[in-house]
Amino acid sequence: MSSMTRNDYVASLDSMHKQVYFQGEQVSDPVNHPMLRPSLNACAMTYTLAEAPEHTEIMLAHSALTHRPVNRFTHLHQNPADLVAKVKMLRLLGQTTGCCFQRCVGMDALNALDSVTYEMDQQLRTEYHLRFMEFLSAVQEGDRVVGGAMTDAKGDRHLRPSQQADPDLFVRIVERRAEGIVVRGAKLHQTGAVNAHEILVMPTLALAQGEEEYAVACAIPADAPGVLMIVGRQPSDGRRLEAGRLDMGNPEFGGHEAVIILEDVFVPWQRVFMAGETAFSGMLVERFAAYHRQSYGGCKAGVGDLLIGATQALAQIQGTATAAHVRDKIVEMVNLNETLYACGIACSGEGRPAASGTYLVDPLLANVCKLNVTRAPFEMARLAQDIAGGLLVTLPSEKDLASPVTGPYLRKYLRGTPSASMEARYRMLRLVENLTLGAGAAAYLTESMHGAGSPQAQRIMLARLADLPAKVEIAKRLAGIQDESIQ
Repeated sequence: MSSMTRNDYVASLDSMHKQVYFQGEQVSDPVNHPMLRPSLNACAMTYTLAEAPEHTEIMLAHSALTHRPVNRFTHLHQNPADLVAKVKMLRLLGQTTGCCFQRCVGMDALNALDSVTYEMDQQLRTEYHLRFMEFLSAVQEGDRVVGGAMTDAKGDRHLRPSQQADPDLFVRIVERRAEGIVVRGAKLHQTGAVNAHEILVMPTLALAQGEEEYAVACAIPADAPGVLMIVGRQPSDGRRLEAGRLDMGNPEFGGHEAVIILEDVFVPWQRVFMAGETAFSGMLVERFAAYHRQSYGGCKAGVGDLLIGATQALAQIQGTATAAHVRDKIVEMVNLNETLYACGIACSGEGRPAASGTYLVDPLLANVCKLNVTRAPFEMARLAQDIAGGLLVTLPSEKDLASPVTGPYLRKYLRGTPSASMEARYRMLRLVENLTLGAGAAAYLTESMHGAGSPQAQRIMLARLADLPAKVEIAKRLAGIQDESIQ
């Protein structure tokens, strides 16, 4: 089996030499830095669960490339069952970590690049697909974490890449050499970048003639010369630097986002999968987006399960679980959450093979999935905060709870039902706070809104894919309208 253990994974990161910065200072030990370790733990869970016999069916897949079991995060989907298994895997990991586990973008990028490079080779007689398959084989054999990098800085949004005052605001090829290319630019919102072995660069939008330098897809080692990562801030992330753990809400797991700077990075040709083919840039963006919008039907449903569980537990601790309005709100949270999951399963079941043989999701249903994700988690968070009550944002600190002076008062006056301890209430409140207001909300809420494209991107795709003229013809036929044009 081509798989690393959790310990192998951590050791592999420890052996890399990445340029990582946080709050203006270089991080000398990204593996053990308290701000970054929770995100490493979350990514490492993709290895831990793959080792568990009860989860191997969804965590592992049989590679059509190596003909051996591989981690599903490195797998090319071979049928609708693979697409369904992917959604189930992501839900399991969301339930287990309560945060982003960071390998989805790379998995979706691998699958999109497979079919697009294959079609490029067929039409243009290039060798991109052959190069990509060699790269993928190494990824599968090494069970490597691939970070997909699509979002450019974009600068003035109403201008094309080639019209920007600074041409580096979109990643571009600045030099072509006999041995490879040199790229420059930045990728923003890069989930789990510090925990990746590879950065898989892709264009961020459909490009036109004259923008060939921006039509670039390539794989870059995460510690290659010229690669620099700047870790972003999240709400309440300073709690990770405090001595206690209760105030974190989710002390073991978390996520991180980074700005990746590519400062004249050399990429050898064998790692280049697009270099100027603007006609295929839009195809790559749309296929990646469809895969990634499907992904949200799994991971956000998994984190939603956790939020529902924490909210129900708080209702029981506070003695409100039997109130009719509370039961109704919990049921509505379940309804919203299962709708996300159903959309993820639906676009998987309607998948079809690309020319390369790798299965694509149904793009219409994938966009429906993601558009629901931009709404449902926010309503679920509102309902959770409603049930949790005001103590969610007025709860004293862990130090107050531990103090010999204030602790006894808090345990006396902040207790709920006699069967539950005050500490249990405290832990559940902090977990709901983490998911709906704190560091966890960055992944559960803001990422739900903007990850894989903001809501307007999904609406644009729905308008394009809905085939409204065909629906008009269905209505005309049933209404008995013949030979009449309706404009």
